[in-house]
Amino acid sequence: MKIVAFGGSISQNSINKKLATYVSHLFEHAEVEVLDLNDFAMPVFSVDLEIEVGQHPLGQAFLDKIASADMLVISMAENNGNYSAAFKNTFDWASRINVKVFQGKPMLLMATSDGKRGGVRVLEIAQTAFPRYGANIIATFSLPSFYDNFDSKNMKISNLILDNQIRGIVKNLSF
Repeated sequence: MKIVAFGGSISQNSINKKLATYVSHLFEHAEVEVLDLNDFAMPVFSVDLEIEVGQHPLGQAFLDKIASADMLVISMAENNGNYSAAFKNTFDWASRINVKVFQGKPMLLMATSDGKRGGVRVLEIAQTAFPRYGANIIATFSLPSFYDNFDSKNMKISNLILDNQIRGIVKNLSF
């Protein structure tokens, strides 16, 4: 099984990328590819720009990565209660090529933040919107208060209750 994972942020120290990386590696016997949204940096999408330049090749490259997966592990960054601009821009370019961006792939959808709500608002928005774009969301997880519950030095969830919760989700999803 191949897992494609990413955090919905372009921060060099993205807490969502750390969470997606940790969780994707909990799947036994899986090949894991962790994407960096910085590799898909494109100009801000507009219809005018699309007319001028056409479909952006990095939008297609993002879709190709999604197509290569048997499962997606995505952790959404929450910026002012919504998707990060970087994720939304990548998504916008890709959706103009294939509206079913997520291509029916099983998805573990997550979010984390430094706050007690753990990105719950962006998680709810994504849960509502993503199925229209081909997402097959099979489980969700929110990690609250990232810096209190994640050990960045050892790259793992340090809160045993939350770690057991995500491990249980992964075990139920393992193929």
